[in-house]
Amino acid sequence: MSTSAPHAALLAAIPRRERVIEVLGSRTRLVEYGPSDAATTVVVVHGFRGDHHGLEPVVARLPHLRILAPDLPGFGASTPFPDRPHDIDGYAAWLNALVAAEGLTGEAVLLGHSFGTIVVSAAVALGMPTPSVILVNPIGAPALSGPRGVLTRAAIGFYRLGAALPERAGFAVLRSRVVTRVMSVSMAKTGDKDLRRWIHAEHDRYFSGFANRDMLLEAFRASVSHDVSEYAERVTPRTLLVAATLDDITPIEAQRRLVTLFPDARLVEIADVGHLIHYEKPVEAAGAITEFLA
Repeated sequence: MSTSAPHAALLAAIPRRERVIEVLGSRTRLVEYGPSDAATTVVVVHGFRGDHHGLEPVVARLPHLRILAPDLPGFGASTPFPDRPHDIDGYAAWLNALVAAEGLTGEAVLLGHSFGTIVVSAAVALGMPTPSVILVNPIGAPALSGPRGVLTRAAIGFYRLGAALPERAGFAVLRSRVVTRVMSVSMAKTGDKDLRRWIHAEHDRYFSGFANRDMLLEAFRASVSHDVSEYAERVTPRTLLVAATLDDITPIEAQRRLVTLFPDARLVEIADVGHLIHYEKPVEAAGAITEFLA
């Protein structure tokens, strides 16, 4: 059966340019969508273990914007950092340097999804200037506390096992299609069988695009050791949170608390979807983004 992208025709109608730039020693793949002379440029930061493809369903519905979508160092086609940890501070510094290299300091809107929301929030909290911040499925509460703490610790054990095993066996564990499918099935909430099939195919294609085991473990530790709430008070630009009512990663009650921590933020709740807003509800996400930026 076909697993072609539901948004393929929309995306094909948008100009797309791809290049590689060096940022803090990482040869970073940077994909640019939309008109080069658009009034607004948005830099988007994808989630853990993904790459720039993950946000394309939303990008496809924002044809009026110039969107820069890099692969995080160590993921997708971007090489790892040669001399610094793959932690939140490292990724925040990389984001700041990337935007500066593009001549967009203080001009580009910053958008993060999932793990990318932590990176974006940290970068802004550390002083990176931006007119606006957009956080889709923000990681809004500590992963090691609350009802999901046991599962998070089990996941840490899984990544440690993958890093400790001999190289071939470790890669097999970390790139296990079975583990990827379990993750994908647990996060997908849609009842549309064709859409679910496509989501699983996307995770099969892109979820294992990491450079090596060590950087993956570093990045995973960063993803579960930090959350947006620790940076929110210092994120002073106007901020949009796009959250899901069925998100298993950060419950909607935690998102409602999170929005109150920002100096200037609003929350848009999207119903009947979990941590995959970008796949299952891209129309609603794009609509919220368009209204916010207008």
